[in-house]
Amino acid sequence: MDSTPSPSSPFDLVSSALGKYIPRGGAAADAGPADSQGDRTARPPVPADPAARRQEQILGVVNLDRDLRITRSNLDAPVFAGLDAATGSPVVDLLPPGDVPTVTRRLRQVLETGDAHVARVQRLRRGDGSELVVSMSILSAAQPHEGLTVSLIAMARRLHLYAAETAIGTSLDIGETAQSLAESLLAWGDVAAIDLDFAVWTGEGVTDQAPGRIRLRRAALVPDRAWPEGYLTPGDDLPRDASRLLSQAIRRDDAAQAIVIPDREAIERVLGSPRLVRALVPSERSAGVACIPLVLEGTPPVVLGVAEVWRRADRPFHDSELFDLQELVARTSHHVDLARQHQREHTQVLALQRRLLPRTGGDTIETASVYQPATPDSAGVGGDWVNSFPLPDGRTALVVGDVVGHGLGAAATMGQLSMEARALLSAGLAPDEVLEHLDETVSLLDDAESGLAAGYSALGSTCCIAVYDPVSHHVALASAGHLPPVLVPPDGRSGPLAVRPHPGLGAEFALREPFDVHTFAVPPGSLLALYTDGLVEDPALSIDEGIGRLADAVAAVHPWDGLQAAARHVVSGLAPVRRRDDVTLLLARMIGYRKGDTATWRLPARDDAAARARTLVSALLRQWHSRDDTRDSVLLLVSELVTNAVRFAGGPITVRLIRAGHDLLCEVGDTGNGRPRLGPCGPFDDGGRGLHVVHRLTTGWGVRWTDNGKVVWAKVAR
Repeated sequence: MDSTPSPSSPFDLVSSALGKYIPRGGAAADAGPADSQGDRTARPPVPADPAARRQEQILGVVNLDRDLRITRSNLDAPVFAGLDAATGSPVVDLLPPGDVPTVTRRLRQVLETGDAHVARVQRLRRGDGSELVVSMSILSAAQPHEGLTVSLIAMARRLHLYAAETAIGTSLDIGETAQSLAESLLAWGDVAAIDLDFAVWTGEGVTDQAPGRIRLRRAALVPDRAWPEGYLTPGDDLPRDASRLLSQAIRRDDAAQAIVIPDREAIERVLGSPRLVRALVPSERSAGVACIPLVLEGTPPVVLGVAEVWRRADRPFHDSELFDLQELVARTSHHVDLARQHQREHTQVLALQRRLLPRTGGDTIETASVYQPATPDSAGVGGDWVNSFPLPDGRTALVVGDVVGHGLGAAATMGQLSMEARALLSAGLAPDEVLEHLDETVSLLDDAESGLAAGYSALGSTCCIAVYDPVSHHVALASAGHLPPVLVPPDGRSGPLAVRPHPGLGAEFALREPFDVHTFAVPPGSLLALYTDGLVEDPALSIDEGIGRLADAVAAVHPWDGLQAAARHVVSGLAPVRRRDDVTLLLARMIGYRKGDTATWRLPARDDAAARARTLVSALLRQWHSRDDTRDSVLLLVSELVTNAVRFAGGPITVRLIRAGHDLLCEVGDTGNGRPRLGPCGPFDDGGRGLHVVHRLTTGWGVRWTDNGKVVWAKVAR
């Protein structure tokens, strides 16, 4: 009669089953002859395919005596390779040194109390120093005198999937995302490559294209080594026939699915070209490949690209491995799509910002600018904006602003405000009038239907506009909540301009006041610095100290220094190491017109004013050696403009002539506030032909408003 007691608890049942799971006899039977005579019929059935059994098995068992030494073990599965579980050795030899006290305490506790420790995550140390993560359960042996039964469930692949997905989702850069995915896939093979649809790189919307039109680009390749000549490396576009073959493979039966090509001979048959073999196969030896599509779920699903895992032909891919590969790629495809969307936003904003970057100055002013985003991730997608551009009447506008926030919403607002400011300034409006319009625009953008519904608010954005007159050598400036510009005159004395503070744009919550225009003398050689607060804000300094440091740095710029290099030097010396905001600097060196290139006359508003103006201008044009046809055109223009000023406006008339490069600029100012308009004129009308004459003779003409009235300007080719 069998005297063995029946198991009295579920854990006893499990322990008994695990005891039978350990093979007895053969190479594993180091415990003695008694064991070799054990019941072999209790061993689990062996699958017909031993290789498949080794791949699927993740359960291992170790039996311990009461001294915590190994008596028997079943760690034959490949996942446990490298664990030294020799019979008679202490079980703590399998543990990292730091885990020995904790695990020993648990083992002793189970021996003393019989209470099981179930499913604790534990690290085991292999002979080569690497570690294996397992789920460890400690149970009393079915026969109490035998000690303990320890079950080990290998969790390395599951945990690797989780860790890989976490690592891949840490970047919005498409290249880094592809590289992280390739590095994770290397756990299943010898070489891993990621080929993405070309549209993913450009941020375009990826559609379900016909296979023959798909273009693939190699996004990542691991490991990093010297590759054979002709092999595709990151940044290379796959040949169109290779893209077509891969796209057809992953779109079989109108559905994206993984495929396996087991060896080199099969690969050569599929590719059909030695050139394609050199481009796609990473070595001369026989190898197999698993191609797993990156699929964006939807209706219909969209293939973003394909992941390729290569390994030696003597290690074929098993179904469980393909399942794991597909699971990892499926989990991370949405990270690739997020990176694509980020790339699209970045590309759009970068194109917008490039169009807004200041152009090089003309003959009367030199400009240079520096823009640095707050973080590398923003990659130029910021809310700061800076612009400088010539106005049609020969002046130059300098504009800098700081739109609240970052990203596409801020960039869209930035672009709209910048373009609106340019259009209004080119139309002749003064800086304060332009800010009034921008203030209204920000308020409209932020209403409930358009701004807040989009989840973005631009209220409180700041802007500073300066207009440089190269004839009078003055700057007219207006600011909406922006920090004051810094001026360094030729004598080297530097400091911020005295600008009365004003609330930012769209600040309806504040007391509404008109924007002020401040006019400052800027002799030739003066240096003007416009900037955003990211350049001067430092937690260790007050804002006044930061502006003072900027003034000292700009004052140190030598008149002979290249302005762009000087701007970069100023920013590198002042910008905080840990920036919390974008940094923007615009430097402008005033040159102006030479004294002999301009002439100004003030005439009373009398009937003979036109004749007097023609006499003065004619003498100057002869002195400038102007061509006869040019002189005739300018004299006719001056006569028409002065006649209109006498007829429709009062007060003194100012006539100014400027020799500007290949043009002659003629200006006539008066005290009237009416805007000249080019209206219809019939052949028998007595008047109204003056502006038509101006329009025919000039390359451009317009009106700008002044404190005392208006100025009509006209440009004629010399």
